[in-house]
Amino acid sequence: MSADPTTTNQLQDWASSPSGRSLIEAEAAQLAAVLPTLYGPSIVQLGAPGLRRFLEASEAPTKILACPRAGHGNESLVAVARPEALPFDARSVGQVLLPHVLEFSEDPHQVLREVSRVLVPEGHAVILGFNPYSSWGVRRLFQRHSRAPWNGRFYGLSRVEDWLSVLGFETVSGRMLYFRPPTNSVRLRSRLRFLEQAGDRWWPMFAAVYLLVARKREVGMTAIRPSWKRNAHIKPGLVEPVARNG
Repeated sequence: MSADPTTTNQLQDWASSPSGRSLIEAEAAQLAAVLPTLYGPSIVQLGAPGLRRFLEASEAPTKILACPRAGHGNESLVAVARPEALPFDARSVGQVLLPHVLEFSEDPHQVLREVSRVLVPEGHAVILGFNPYSSWGVRRLFQRHSRAPWNGRFYGLSRVEDWLSVLGFETVSGRMLYFRPPTNSVRLRSRLRFLEQAGDRWWPMFAAVYLLVARKREVGMTAIRPSWKRNAHIKPGLVEPVARNG
């Protein structure tokens, strides 16, 4: 099951805090460099939209925000859907963006299976995840029964890569980012800005977040440009997905 409404609201509150905004701005900057380089006529962003509409940095003509509840449709198409049961045809999506989705799913394996199902051959999954081996991961150890994001489960980069490998994905690129601790003090974050360059060079594995880009590979299949087939229940504004069994 995906993040419940309480967790979703807490994530949105955190995203509005000084430390949340600072981290998300760093994530957005990295995605703005990565997403335009990926091939595909369509991109779907999963998860709580309050974090940010990262998919707007993509050059894909069709952009869809798939979130667990209504009320977030502006310029993008919106599908009300759980990450574990996506309302898209098999092999119909060029890219799927998962910003901190796996941490708040009770079945992250099923989320990745759904991503694999809907992606076209050679399509890309782009994952942002909290690194458990960081100051953010340490804080989670002491506040895991508290509010989001600290009540999520932080999965290590190698573990997520293993899950993707089992599904036939190959890692295309990865990046560790944001080395400052989770503090709301603007003054302290400013003083610690030097950690961004130093950390990237000397201790990258202690970054707060990893950005992982993985390509779906299917042996014996040739990648072709798909004609984007929009589910009949996906339309501008807001839709409810049809329940899917299996």
